[in-house]
Amino acid sequence: MSTALLSDDTPVVLAVDIGGTKLAAAVVDGAGRLLDQARVDTPSSDDPEQVFGALTAVIGRVLSATPLQPVVCGVGCGGPMQWGGEAVSPLNIGAWRGFPLRSRLTELVGLPVAVDNDAKALALGEGWLGAARGVPDYLAIVVSTGVGGGIVLDNRLLDGRAGNAGHIGHVVVEPQGRACVCGGRGCLEAEASGSSIEVATGLPASEASDAVRRRTGTLVGRAAASVANLLDLDLAVVAGSVALGFGAVFFDAAQEELDLRCHLDFSRSTRIVPAGLGADGPLTGAAAVGRRSVAAAPHRGEAA
Repeated sequence: MSTALLSDDTPVVLAVDIGGTKLAAAVVDGAGRLLDQARVDTPSSDDPEQVFGALTAVIGRVLSATPLQPVVCGVGCGGPMQWGGEAVSPLNIGAWRGFPLRSRLTELVGLPVAVDNDAKALALGEGWLGAARGVPDYLAIVVSTGVGGGIVLDNRLLDGRAGNAGHIGHVVVEPQGRACVCGGRGCLEAEASGSSIEVATGLPASEASDAVRRRTGTLVGRAAASVANLLDLDLAVVAGSVALGFGAVFFDAAQEELDLRCHLDFSRSTRIVPAGLGADGPLTGAAAVGRRSVAAAPHRGEAA
């Protein structure tokens, strides 16, 4: 089922975004409006309960502020994870390894809980209300603290065996490149994420030079080109604080790399564009995960 086929009277969703930098929650209505929201920095702690306690506080603030009654909780969380978020091990939240996120949240909020990878959630959100609205086939990429992705084909979000399909952050873009937190080397995440840029340059990504911004765009374009050639796509939508913060320098370099590497008849017109949802993307995407579960798609891979 296409995201466009869901009407705006979809029940209210409690949306939760879990990342290496921040934890956020919001109440989102059927039209995608974020009506009440709160956020906090993700604790730098080795204690899994301290991280969950911070998340509990954020969710509590939102639920106590809203006059509405959500009927489902949709969650976008860094991966990898077991199917449906039964256990999550976000690479950028070291305290959570095999953390039973879905069951803990179900107990906390007393609602049905749907969990998916945060970049896949972003893909759903961009297809619902963002830069991929009305497009049946596209790639979504998040370049932030880490790098993730989601792929929609024939209006269906790809899930994969354990729900981790589309994890473009671990496509190799520099074969002899930097060591990655996943255990590999030269992955896009090891070369282009905010964390890797800070390690390599000694500066936060927000202070990166134009040369670093261009290189980051080039590497993201290189990975996107491989996916476009593989899967017959002509649109890549990119979100995340690093990509959006780097701006035109990043996107121009990414498009140049796509143009250099996409020469098949079906891929030579591939475009790479900024995500349309901006800062609201992660929470809108989490809401879309909840909407998808409410839609009760009959097939595991079917998008809301």
